[in-house]
Amino acid sequence: MSKKRKIAVIGSNSFSGSDFIDLLLEDDQNSVIGISRSEEKSALFLPYKRHFCPDFQFHRLDLNTHTRDIIELFDSFQPQYIVNFAAQSEVAPSWQNPDHWYQTNVLSLVKLIHLLKDKDYLRRYVHISSPEVYGTCEGSITETAPLNPTTPYAASKAAADLYLFTLVKNFDFPLIMIRSTNVYGAHQQLFKVIPRTVIYLKLGKTIQLHGGGVAVKSYIHIRDISMGEIAAMLDGQSGRIYHLSPDKGHEVRQVVRMLCEIMGKDFHSSTISVGERLGQDAAYVIDSSQARKEFGWGPTIDMEHGLSQVIEWIETHWDQILKEPLEYQHKE
Repeated sequence: MSKKRKIAVIGSNSFSGSDFIDLLLEDDQNSVIGISRSEEKSALFLPYKRHFCPDFQFHRLDLNTHTRDIIELFDSFQPQYIVNFAAQSEVAPSWQNPDHWYQTNVLSLVKLIHLLKDKDYLRRYVHISSPEVYGTCEGSITETAPLNPTTPYAASKAAADLYLFTLVKNFDFPLIMIRSTNVYGAHQQLFKVIPRTVIYLKLGKTIQLHGGGVAVKSYIHIRDISMGEIAAMLDGQSGRIYHLSPDKGHEVRQVVRMLCEIMGKDFHSSTISVGERLGQDAAYVIDSSQARKEFGWGPTIDMEHGLSQVIEWIETHWDQILKEPLEYQHKE
């Protein structure tokens, strides 16, 4: 019997991290540990809890304050793969406390990776970056596009990315970097535009469209992204960036209109245009042909089906969702 892959996931409470773990645990050849600074969430937000799996262990550790403890855990577990989803990831609030974004996304990351770079057990370190580092991006934006961040969040991610590539150049650090576009799906944070829209439509509340909702986002189902991340982790070339994105983008207002149509609501009476957010980039449309060529990866879940899944999840858990906060709550 072959040895199990040992995989550590930092940021296991996050929407993307928890779906990634859920997919990993579908393969009994994977042994996984999850690390997050908060207590493990409920099954409402953690799809992997459906497995009741002995091959998963959760550890509550904060990247900002428990660096040595995390390294000790890694030295004990000896993961061949470490996948890092942990970040201060919200864009608009990053203007209020930019130092918090730099603390987590740059300083704490640098401290951790400095201690990881010489670990013999590490085969791949997969870092979840963001296309926001490019600023507004339309057309054929490839992995070699120049960085042009326009928000504190994007600037902090770009700084971390540049540091990681200095380790690739000087120490052959086994980096795989992922930049995926706007993920959505069941179990997502309720303040995100798609689940929030469904909830507001059910409550009869008016949906605010910042800047009229004309910003173009490349929405892609979270499971498609998780599939691409696993492919890159196992088969990607060290030192490379991989884009994961759909074939085209949608204006935010188009997505809200689709949700209104599925739910039988009138778009015009359900929405109102308000001012644009500070630093909002006009579009995120990037080229993912490299991942498609190397891994045969591509999106498989169409938008209408994916949105219907979100609606079904919210309706199934409506009583529980009503008890949850609907706005972003910042943690340092």
